[in-house]
Amino acid sequence: MNPIYLALDLPRLDAALALAQKVKGHVGGLKLGLEFFCAHGHHGVHEIAHVGLPIFLDLKLHDIPNTVASAMQAIHVLQPAIVTVHAAGGRAMMEDAKAAAGERTKVVAVTVLTSLDDDDLAATGVGGSAHDQALRLADLAREAGLDGIVCSGHEIGEIHKRWKNGFFVVPGLRPAEAGGGNHADQKRIVTPRQARDGGASVLVIGRPISRAEDPVAAARAIEATL
Repeated sequence: MNPIYLALDLPRLDAALALAQKVKGHVGGLKLGLEFFCAHGHHGVHEIAHVGLPIFLDLKLHDIPNTVASAMQAIHVLQPAIVTVHAAGGRAMMEDAKAAAGERTKVVAVTVLTSLDDDDLAATGVGGSAHDQALRLADLAREAGLDGIVCSGHEIGEIHKRWKNGFFVVPGLRPAEAGGGNHADQKRIVTPRQARDGGASVLVIGRPISRAEDPVAAARAIEATL
């Protein structure tokens, strides 16, 4: 299975659909995030599903347990392969999210966003490092019965050792040839190959493919490193 999921967080549905059709032979799935879902809703997801690849709904659900369970039930009809919730919502919320999900949907918990570093966490009152917080929340997600977690490539190796059969999604990836200066809003990044070697099940890649001059060539180049 190709572990690359292309992040299709584009404002226009026609552009997202055209890009998905163009690179579908070189990615394993399509990730639709909050921007896409708010702009295009169920209709947009159905349109992208026609491409024929698994859909990852990266909605990062985070609310009281009953509300998250109801939201999960509301997206049953979309048959997503993966859905995200926030581990910070607590064990009861995660348990209810998993219980409400479709049988074929993997529910994974976001640990620490890859846009956050130690200083950002300290400003919100979280003690310790981003690394330590990710490990704590990964343990909580496992105890709640989730399928896996979302974490940065910096934590994947250690979390994989602690959770051998977990399903791990790693975002914030940049190919080695991208260099050190173009990381946009990501702070804790690794290369796709490093994440895969650490135990990642899914590699979420957006701008290195979607904003490349030749998206197909970019996707093929990343695929070749794996």
